[in-house]
Amino acid sequence: MKTVRLPSGELVAALGQGTWSMGEDPAQRAAELAALRLGFDLGLTLIDSAEMYGEGLAESLVGEAIAGRRDGVFLVSKVYPHNASRQAMRRSCEASLRRLGTDRLDLYLLHWAGSVPLAETLEAFAALQRDGLIRHFGVSNLDLAAMRELAGLPGGAGVQTDQLLYNLSRRGIEHDLLPWLRQRAIPVMAYSPLEQGRLLADRRLQAFCARRAITPAQAALGWLLAQDGVIAIPKAASAARVRANAAALAQPLDAEALAELERLFPRPTGPVPLEML
Repeated sequence: MKTVRLPSGELVAALGQGTWSMGEDPAQRAAELAALRLGFDLGLTLIDSAEMYGEGLAESLVGEAIAGRRDGVFLVSKVYPHNASRQAMRRSCEASLRRLGTDRLDLYLLHWAGSVPLAETLEAFAALQRDGLIRHFGVSNLDLAAMRELAGLPGGAGVQTDQLLYNLSRRGIEHDLLPWLRQRAIPVMAYSPLEQGRLLADRRLQAFCARRAITPAQAALGWLLAQDGVIAIPKAASAARVRANAAALAQPLDAEALAELERLFPRPTGPVPLEML
């Protein structure tokens, strides 16, 4: 498994698992649990969730999936912006921990910027760290202006990642935000790396893969895995999809393939407002 180093020095899996919209259909629960557990077995040990996902249903699913193997996973969850204050964050974190069946999160993220001042959110993160409820903290969906503000605040240097929408078809962060993060060795956690499955049906990508006998998932994830400081967290609700995603680790893209993807999916020529899903 390729790893990415966090600013803390800790190494985490470069290919993890997302859980957006999982845990919401009881009929799919067994298949989803099997998919998550298979992912752990294949080395996809970083798992991302949020209190927003199904209003806690995804966290409950993750809690069941990690039962008995908590120490073997790197557990990430996110707090709603309106719960990112000194008092509300503790309640949110404790509720997430109950659903996840654990006593600590490895990484706790602000889901996106809201009305609570970032300085207060940093204070709330620090309090949870001191009390052992979270090991690390970070952010999600923060643009360059917000990241610069964060970096200038007390405790801002403790941010471990910015979780962002980033894939072959969403390359706007490469203009300014990604270089800024790389200068500070802050990894990007790329959510929706397959554009919620839409990239798998892209004719450009399908033709590219047909010439190389690989799958579109391997290509899209392989492009991300070839980059320094990028963690990809695709969601996979079936064992077959998990295996397809994990296959990207076995066949890294060579320089020629990466250059062709650059031509097929060119980066924007100028600034792009931060995209979110």
